[in-house]
Amino acid sequence: DLWQLVVEGSDAELNATVNTQPLMLTAGVAVYRAWQSLNAPAPALLAGHSLGEYTALVVGGALRFSDALPLVRYRAECMQEAVPKGVGGIAAILGLDDESVLKVCLEAAQDEVLEAVNFNSPGQVVIAGNRSAVERGMELAKIKGAKRALMLPMSVPSHCSLLRGAAELLRVRLNDVTMQAPSIPVLHNADVKSYMDVPSIK
Repeated sequence: DLWQLVVEGSDAELNATVNTQPLMLTAGVAVYRAWQSLNAPAPALLAGHSLGEYTALVVGGALRFSDALPLVRYRAECMQEAVPKGVGGIAAILGLDDESVLKVCLEAAQDEVLEAVNFNSPGQVVIAGNRSAVERGMELAKIKGAKRALMLPMSVPSHCSLLRGAAELLRVRLNDVTMQAPSIPVLHNADVKSYMDVPSIK
């Protein structure tokens, strides 16, 4: 019961990616349905970052919500199994340029994984990898002038190479998922293009 989890769940339960991902998908689709109920104009183009792309695919008609929900839960399970809780970390670095953050990652990795994974905007970069490396990276970023270095409340280090195994498992699962050409174009994360054929969307 996702709503019960939202209302009564602890922070730990809500931040566990196996719960967070289905909840975020459901919330995104619910917001769009509320928008539709107001007879608001249909979007000309859809996009969503990472998990948000699944919401965009549902809203665009390429993926049924009933298929998307178990798919994103499986995605989350694969991600969590790839990096057990507590092993990985993900943090936002604010106030350093991209090049400086990349250098911080190289210096603080120390034979562990530490990568710049999301270049959200100038001066805001997310780093992810082994938790101890992320912690070292946060400290080094502050020394190098970052205004803030903030650990994010996520149970997996999204978008880093520690999750390569999860990506391969998801690739196999996607073969069995029914999709169709979207009725509203979706701008995809992988290459910032929009596709109408199912193999390219997958």
